[in-house]
Amino acid sequence: MPAAVHTRERLHVTPAGGSAGAYITGVDVAKASADDVAAITKALNDHLVVALPGQNLSLEAMEHFTDQLGGKDITPYVKPVDGHPFAIRILKEKHEKLNFANAWHTDLSYLEAPPRFTVLYCLETPEAGGDTVWANQYMAFDTLSSGMRDTLMGLNAVHSAGPAYGTGGYLDGVKDKMSTKIEPSKEAYAEQSHPAVIEHPGTGRAALYLNPVYTQRIAGWSKAESDGVLGHLFRHSVNENFTWRLKWAKGTLAIWDNRSTQHFALNDYHGHRREMVRTSVKGDKPRAARA
Repeated sequence: MPAAVHTRERLHVTPAGGSAGAYITGVDVAKASADDVAAITKALNDHLVVALPGQNLSLEAMEHFTDQLGGKDITPYVKPVDGHPFAIRILKEKHEKLNFANAWHTDLSYLEAPPRFTVLYCLETPEAGGDTVWANQYMAFDTLSSGMRDTLMGLNAVHSAGPAYGTGGYLDGVKDKMSTKIEPSKEAYAEQSHPAVIEHPGTGRAALYLNPVYTQRIAGWSKAESDGVLGHLFRHSVNENFTWRLKWAKGTLAIWDNRSTQHFALNDYHGHRREMVRTSVKGDKPRAARA
């Protein structure tokens, strides 16, 4: 395992994968200082995803930490935790077959200003299974052909939550089979355009910003043209060589950067219970990468 990077006297960042991911130890998130938050943010810029094991967080402490990272944001179309409008509960009971987020996606890319970070805290997880996988979207862009990179730099893509969260959409049809409380709406069919390749404001790097759940088409292209290119890009963007996989444990807090990753929650733990709480950190409207 790579040697730990000592960012301060007690907070340690240890790279966990070659493409993404790091473990952070030596910090109590419930008591995080401004220096701690700065070090965690730097680790996110460097590693895209970080996991902080052994935390003991109340929901109030998690929300406070979310504010320290940049401010809480609402997650549309999912019922929030009672009394906590910025937090959602992600739960799969033992008898259920479906889980939440079981597809490659970037959180809330259908919004004008999608969240900068997602914060996910583990309350209960199976002894085996229920991992989350992330894919590095810098690498996804960098490993495309020069011709494809040049083409994408001038394009926008249309995003929408409609097929997932819209009235009559997929989750509307299965909402009674899931403990994560979905609130389908016709408003989910609204569309938002973003650059196909964005510039990360913290690193200046170009990242592919397309995902199979929310990206509907390339703006200005026919359906046949768009489907063909997007199908290739969706497969390419989650190549195994771009990924890092986290095995959860109770008390682990994970944070990831939605501007440089996609993620996938595995559904391989039937007969076991898994419970998480999630918050989102406010972001800005994505800006196009510069050639």
